[in-house]
Amino acid sequence: MAKKNLAELLIDTLVAAGVKRIYGLAGDSLNGITDAIRTDERIKWIHVRHEETAAFAAGAEAHLTGTLAVCAGSCGPGNLHLINGLYDANRSRVPVLAIASHIPSYEIGSQYFQETHPESIFRECSHYCELISQAEQMPRVLEIAIQTALAKRGVAVVVLPGDVALREATNSTPRLNFPEIHTTIRPSDEQIARTAGILNESRKVTIFGGAGCAGAHNELMELAGKLKAPIVHALRGKEFIEYDNPFDVGMTGLLGFSSGYRAMMDCDTLLMLGTDFPYQQFYPEKATIIQVDIRGEQIGRRAKVDLGVVGDVKTTLQALLPNLTEKTDDQHLSASIQHYQKARAALDDLAVGETGQKSIHPQYVAKVINELAGKDAIFTCDVGTPTIWAARYLAMNGRRRLLGSFSHGSMASALPQAIGAQLVYPDRQVITLSGDGGLAMLMGDLLSLRQLDLPVKLIVFNNSALAFVELEMKAAGMLDFATDLRNPDFAKIAEAAGVLGLKADVPEQVRPMLALALSHPGPALVEVVVDRQELALPPSIKLDQVKGFSLFMMKAVINGRGSEVIDLLKTNLF
Repeated sequence: MAKKNLAELLIDTLVAAGVKRIYGLAGDSLNGITDAIRTDERIKWIHVRHEETAAFAAGAEAHLTGTLAVCAGSCGPGNLHLINGLYDANRSRVPVLAIASHIPSYEIGSQYFQETHPESIFRECSHYCELISQAEQMPRVLEIAIQTALAKRGVAVVVLPGDVALREATNSTPRLNFPEIHTTIRPSDEQIARTAGILNESRKVTIFGGAGCAGAHNELMELAGKLKAPIVHALRGKEFIEYDNPFDVGMTGLLGFSSGYRAMMDCDTLLMLGTDFPYQQFYPEKATIIQVDIRGEQIGRRAKVDLGVVGDVKTTLQALLPNLTEKTDDQHLSASIQHYQKARAALDDLAVGETGQKSIHPQYVAKVINELAGKDAIFTCDVGTPTIWAARYLAMNGRRRLLGSFSHGSMASALPQAIGAQLVYPDRQVITLSGDGGLAMLMGDLLSLRQLDLPVKLIVFNNSALAFVELEMKAAGMLDFATDLRNPDFAKIAEAAGVLGLKADVPEQVRPMLALALSHPGPALVEVVVDRQELALPPSIKLDQVKGFSLFMMKAVINGRGSEVIDLLKTNLF
């Protein structure tokens, strides 16, 4: 029997770890690996048009499955393109392995064609990054990388020169079985008692939950019931907290509701559960704050914390609940829910698409998507206003999933993440809420949808602007600049790529076009021309923002752009 080379052993090791596909773009330094995949039916090469897409798609797979996903890039520019998607995966804490192929090992240090230093470049966006320069390092270094990505829930990078990948392996089989990692961390009895003591003595408790609440829905509902506490959620916690939740009062933050903001500001104790919500201005200044997190390093870095508790949310709540005295005063909860109902009604009032209405409200588009989408649909959304509409109008139910670049905040994530999601779940609807700027940035991978035969549905919010950036400029009192987008006809571009292309120019066309796309058996794109002047207001308007908008309007009039001010006021006030 012929001995295996390192590339073949790499594939054996990935298969042993449960990997089913590798996302990437072929290149000469990857030839050994792609040739090994070519003759191996256990694993597939997912050919995309840009390596950034490969990394985002792998991150989406890891997010949805909780298991290891893999992407690869050829030497130099090829693997450099992975870096943005890897930053996103690492900050989202999903296990991704990147194979960064390298120039010939004997040329390293000579300023060779396409030479970079991957071990330095990828260090900041990974938990582990090492070079394999000798056959004896395989499969041990690869196995350490895999185990690190799984254990630390993040990115690991293996750098492999193309010539080394073709060397004869000194070991013939993988060494590890890669057991699933299910860790529970329980706080000490003393911490549980202190937490219970504070909560039992507090009159108005608000719970603020994030992605760390995944898997703890029942315990969270029981906790809120005992404490008579409203539950506010961060965006990454939406899919785990919002559904079947009578205590829900929405989100806070720049994307959130006034009700979520009020529930946090009006409490005397804030209980943070599994969230690293970054915006300091949305935390209460006078409340007692208890923070529960599985990662101790995160405690207290956003707000002054009176009690930090290291533990996973589910295990911590299971230990805490027997120590709590059920409250009888529900005034804080009732007031918070009433406020939420008013805020929710106000948002729903904006999501209208009346016959004869000249422009399309983006809120209406998101509302219709929510109504037409399947009960187990997977949504991906671009940053900026598409994320706002997803946060406010897509309803989670315990089966739906929502992905986006919520921690890293990168443009162009929706289409690549949809590719990974559809490959993992070929029988589920995968729907993007794409921005015109986001889609344009990685539009080449429309071709991947056709090549891979993926029935992804792309909904493009075309407002001919980098709308959220424009809004930030106006709020700061600046005239918007460099935010205009001279867009193509996205529907025609989709058709040219072999994707069904549809377009809605008026409200009456929105529902039928979305319904047609969702019923289409293959990939489809719906371009919706939405109002550019739609304001996405935060839950609390600060004085400096009021001053900023006033200053913007004065500057606009002085600079001959008064019509924009009129359009802005018409859209949002009348």
